[in-house]
Amino acid sequence: MTTAVSIQFSLIIVIITGLFFVALGYLNSKKSINTQDYIVGNRNENTFTLTASLTASALGAWILFGPASAATWGGVGAVIGYALGTAAPMLFLYNFGPKIRKEFPKGLALTEFIKKRFGDGILKLSLFLILFYLTIFLIAEVTAIASLLNLISKTPLWATAAITLIICLLYILRGGFKLSVITDKYQFIIVSVIILASFTFILESLDTSSFEIIKKNAPNLLDSKYLPNYTAGLTFFIAVAATNLFHQGNWQRVFAARNNNKLKASLLYSSVIIFLIVFWMGYTGLISYSLNQEVNPDLAFFDLLLKNKDLYIILGILILALSLTLSTIDTLINAISSLLILNGKQINKSLAGKELKRKVNFIILLLSSIVFLISSKGYSILYLFLLADLLCCAAVITIFYGFFRKKIEFKLARLSILLGLICGFLFFPSIDFQKSLLVGIILPSDLFSILITNNLLFISFIISILAQLFVIFYYSFRNSFR
Repeated sequence: MTTAVSIQFSLIIVIITGLFFVALGYLNSKKSINTQDYIVGNRNENTFTLTASLTASALGAWILFGPASAATWGGVGAVIGYALGTAAPMLFLYNFGPKIRKEFPKGLALTEFIKKRFGDGILKLSLFLILFYLTIFLIAEVTAIASLLNLISKTPLWATAAITLIICLLYILRGGFKLSVITDKYQFIIVSVIILASFTFILESLDTSSFEIIKKNAPNLLDSKYLPNYTAGLTFFIAVAATNLFHQGNWQRVFAARNNNKLKASLLYSSVIIFLIVFWMGYTGLISYSLNQEVNPDLAFFDLLLKNKDLYIILGILILALSLTLSTIDTLINAISSLLILNGKQINKSLAGKELKRKVNFIILLLSSIVFLISSKGYSILYLFLLADLLCCAAVITIFYGFFRKKIEFKLARLSILLGLICGFLFFPSIDFQKSLLVGIILPSDLFSILITNNLLFISFIISILAQLFVIFYYSFRNSFR
């Protein structure tokens, strides 16, 4: 794709859209807020507000790249798995949320449950995994918006990354959770309208039905015998579902609900909306690949929209992308800062006492600088997400199984999580997906079955899950005979 608009035009649209949300935030901010307000607001959010916020926070700019990219090689299975995986955490929270709210009526984070259930040791390990995941998520989001502007107008990655981070920091550090929720409502409306417009535009621009195009030009992507349809679908389901259960932004919204009925309703509504949107974005990858099998997987969605370089379409994409990005990164920044406020002393004793929020804000600014530097490199967005997903996947069984089984004590939990991490990393693919630490580096690839070498990503997530289950059930079985 060639440059369609000027760098100045792209940046002006980004700045104007961003300043709209900054102004919205300042108009609704309080001069001073306490810790609870900064993390969960007044715990009085209604169904629409929670639905909008849960949806907007879950749907970052990654949906413009990830699902379509996965569809080009994983087929319809990857599309379904990605959509179900993104929506599933809302359904899991439908079950876990009210129970944890009952146990912690004044709760602020999942880490409170982890500390009570497993102690400080697992809390510290979980904090590392959660904060690392949130940071990778933040890098991926800023990389996504920077890559998009670079695609449309050759805007340097560093310029977009800097402007986006500055815009978000201007309002989220001032107002915290409540401002994130307020801006989410507007971002949700903007995102819904523009994605619905893309649905109409793309389908109407085709000469025949989209399904017939895919069936004719890329039948393997729909073939029930095409193995990646299953492995990719299951991989994305496990990866995305496991990761989002650790997302502090989701737990903030769980604790912010007015009551359990409104929480459950909003979780159901948001899960349906999220599924439909992510499924559509993945489906565009199937269409794009069917029309042009040389398409860059990360740009499959844009390949359908930007062929004519229509200025209004470009404008819509820019507004969509920034709305998606800001709705996600303000949630991520507030989630990271809230965890540092609540559990900072477990990381460093200096993160406690007076002026804690000022210290945390300084860390957030430092972290944002690191995010800026990495996002300016333009690394693979999907790969960044998958790396973060693996970390959370290595702990999800232990933490949430421990919710029901009190017999999982510290040493068992630590062993199962560490084994899950080690096993997962041994098979986690390199950035070209051709080898892994174990397959191709430590040992020659020829020693392994083609089913393993062709499905390293799937194997890494599955074995990470199985390693945790093995440790837990082995010790449970052994202890039952004592």
